[in-house]
Amino acid sequence: MKNKIDLDYSLASELIDNIKDDPMGDWFALPETFSATELKRIKEVAKRVQNDSDYLVCIGIGGSYLGARAVYEALYLGDSAKCRLLFAGNNLSSPELKRILKTIDGHDFSVNVISKSGTTLEPAVAFRVLKQALIEKYGEEEAKKRIIATTDPECGALHDEAKENGYETFDVPLGIGGRYSVLTPVGLFPLAVAGCNIDKLLEGARHCKETQISHLEDSMLVTYAFTRFYLYDECGCDVEVLASFEPCLMYFNEWWKQLFGESEGKDKQGIFPASVIYSTDLHSLGQYMQDGRRNIFETFLKFSPEKSPLTVPSFKGAADGLDYLEGKPITEISDKALTATIKAHDAGGISTMIIEVLDNESERGVSELSLGFLIFFFETACAISAMLHGVDPFNQPGVEKYKKEMFKLLGKE
Repeated sequence: MKNKIDLDYSLASELIDNIKDDPMGDWFALPETFSATELKRIKEVAKRVQNDSDYLVCIGIGGSYLGARAVYEALYLGDSAKCRLLFAGNNLSSPELKRILKTIDGHDFSVNVISKSGTTLEPAVAFRVLKQALIEKYGEEEAKKRIIATTDPECGALHDEAKENGYETFDVPLGIGGRYSVLTPVGLFPLAVAGCNIDKLLEGARHCKETQISHLEDSMLVTYAFTRFYLYDECGCDVEVLASFEPCLMYFNEWWKQLFGESEGKDKQGIFPASVIYSTDLHSLGQYMQDGRRNIFETFLKFSPEKSPLTVPSFKGAADGLDYLEGKPITEISDKALTATIKAHDAGGISTMIIEVLDNESERGVSELSLGFLIFFFETACAISAMLHGVDPFNQPGVEKYKKEMFKLLGKE
């Protein structure tokens, strides 16, 4: 940033108090108050699923699946999971459902259906298809034992079906919306099934709260929230691009986009959230980022370097011109590419911020600790940012409008 932003710490403190007092702000207390009994039950049910299933199909859309998938992909859990996760119900694609059915064919599987109401179209359609597959493979009674419903604790179609059929259930907490629900059973149960250390995920979130909320004057979180609003309000930057150099963070970017898009995009307000994975996207969007419209700012995610990276091999007489890189760690090359990208984009008129997460416990630099930290970091910064825009961070009235039009076309009365 070339300009110094004047941060209003008293306003930041007031906005954080507003989060705590909001009926939908219960996520803010989760890192410290998550029930030990519920955490134990999540692990016990997860162990049972690991023992009798090769796959857990997670059915949900938006906040009901993006957080879990973000962590699952970032940690490469699919490469080593005792029980792999598949994600369904986040689209209306018949070929995609067929692909999932083909993947689980010949394997034992269970289903985690995640929906407050049980009537959201995409997951409800997928649940019917997967429920039928369970019944055909195991019979009705055994199928019921392989369905775990994460839903409203008090009412709703899925709540009632689960109660009637004796499904194992977890609660979607009443005071937490979908995009803020990663650190609830919505995200923690499937991640536990996949082998994620969910204790460390919560510990990372606690660490963020302790370091970023207790001392606002030193808070990277507050600086980020206020800076992005300054760039929007004073500089006309209405697009934020979240950038990283790790492909495994693609779904983390998708979770971030939903978080900010649904929280801020109201009353013709808000910053449009976009994302890139460099260096891949430097070869596709790099030209626009360098020379396109200057209504953009970039936020870079940077992690601790990998402890045992690959190095560039030596090849005598190679024609690729890479002799000067022989023996260098690929992480060092990537880090130089990040620095060069920031310098080039800054020279091209793009304001940039770097969020650097240091995680010395991780071999790869990305771990449950660092991801838990970032989840809480962005959730809190997003809520503050939305309130700076003068909108409610926790509702999403616009999402319902397309549904009404779609149901008309489909003949729903």
